[in-house]
Amino acid sequence: MDDFTPLFARLGRSAFRSRFRLNAKEQAYLAERGIETILTHAEEFIAQRLAPALPLNDGKQAPMRGHPVFVAQHATATCCRTCLSKWHGIAADQRLSAQDQRYIVAVIRDWLSNRHP
Repeated sequence: MDDFTPLFARLGRSAFRSRFRLNAKEQAYLAERGIETILTHAEEFIAQRLAPALPLNDGKQAPMRGHPVFVAQHATATCCRTCLSKWHGIAADQRLSAQDQRYIVAVIRDWLSNRHP
């Protein structure tokens, strides 16, 4: 889809963002279910938890662990509307478009497929 190299270079300079890693249980879950199933989960999480203009519990809707998508969201700054605005330039005060949601899932896919240790 996109070349996320510049984005991941910026994220890599953040001590907070670069510390996220899948633990053994999350790695096993990803391996057992496969990337496509995990990305289906990502689409659902984004649509339900992030897409509204004013999401419920914004800033707290993505746990720090427990699912590969949640870890990836924190690693990629796609975890809340404030981070989406700061890191990705996606306005925080309007519903995410279908294009925005596809972009977020693509960033998560890239991290899960290519960049998680």
